[in-house]
Amino acid sequence: MTSLTGARLPVQLRQSRKQTSGTAEIRPAVLRVRGAQSNGQSARFSPQNKSLGQCPLKASKPGYSLSRSAAATSKERFVVRSGDGATADSNDGFIANIQKNYPWLETTLYFFLWYLFNVKFNILNKQIYNYFPYPWFVSCVHLAVGLAVTLFFWGTRLVKFEKIPDTNFLKLLGPVALCHAVGHSLTNVSFASVAVSFTHTIKTLEPVFSSIGSYLALGTLYSLPVYLSLIPIMAGVAICSATELSFTWLGFSTAMSSNVLFAARAIFSKKLMGTMSPINVYNYVSMFALLICIPPFLYFEGPTLASGMAAAAAKVGQTPFYWDLWNVGLFYHLYNQIAYQALGKVEPVTHAVGNVGKRIFVIGFSILAFGNKLSAQAMIGSAIAVIGAGVYGYLKAQDKGKEEDKKEEEAAEGK
Repeated sequence: MTSLTGARLPVQLRQSRKQTSGTAEIRPAVLRVRGAQSNGQSARFSPQNKSLGQCPLKASKPGYSLSRSAAATSKERFVVRSGDGATADSNDGFIANIQKNYPWLETTLYFFLWYLFNVKFNILNKQIYNYFPYPWFVSCVHLAVGLAVTLFFWGTRLVKFEKIPDTNFLKLLGPVALCHAVGHSLTNVSFASVAVSFTHTIKTLEPVFSSIGSYLALGTLYSLPVYLSLIPIMAGVAICSATELSFTWLGFSTAMSSNVLFAARAIFSKKLMGTMSPINVYNYVSMFALLICIPPFLYFEGPTLASGMAAAAAKVGQTPFYWDLWNVGLFYHLYNQIAYQALGKVEPVTHAVGNVGKRIFVIGFSILAFGNKLSAQAMIGSAIAVIGAGVYGYLKAQDKGKEEDKKEEEAAEGK
């Protein structure tokens, strides 16, 4: 016999029940643990077997037993066997195996899909505006398709459905949804007015407004290096704007306004985090944002929408036009959802760097896709702004990590 004292066995025993005279009969279950040894030793324990010492696995029903048989493998493997001989491996399926043994592969896949859907969204979005310049309506389409995808994910349980907890959640949700709706719509107005690369360069200024808003609303102060990293962002945007060939005041002002609104959204969203999973917070924000987007769309574009859709269908064909609208909404929702999932898999510093990489990909591919001409100064300005945003995200994430470490140390000292 071999002692299994202190062994941790992360498995759940499955019960095999047999209905007999209206009562459930619990049949014995056997758990095998294959170890690295190959001497054929085995150990069996049950509630009646006390020779194995202390073990964290406790049998809640009489008749359960555990056995360990050693095999020539490099790591222990746990198998549950019921009384009828059926077994269930803890490594349950190919996907679970990948997630357990190759977590870097899963994270890489998230980042790849995040970049892919983001690039596809931005290119297709601009292509639509080239023949159908109705950004307020298209903004509604993005959110409406997202609603359909959300309902599908909830219905198939790919994403766990969570109910709205209370009326306080709705009160907190209102300002977030308002900022998201108007900010998203203004971003699309900018996309329709100027080059995609220019809009994304302006969008790098969002941390500036976020830092100011966090201080005014929450009293949050960051370290000096974090604030200094905002200087190259502002300088890069100024250089790029001064020489941007597609510059218009409408495109510039709407992109800047969306920065303010998204910074406010981030501040208001902090009160919602913790009430439910981040993905479902985003889902509810998108749903309410759709309701808010409809009145402005009807005001700005409603009277001419029918003629605009007829003209677009005549240019590219009715079916391709509707497919473009569906696909752009699908890409928009998926890249946002995957961004949340990627954030849950990596450290904030890695996510910040990844966000900069995403923006570089979007700017680069949009230039290739549309053949936008950039002056040398505009390219240098964009590069400075994007790199500055990356440094800001990195330093801010480091500040957050140090703050969390300090809190843990203070809590430990308090004990």
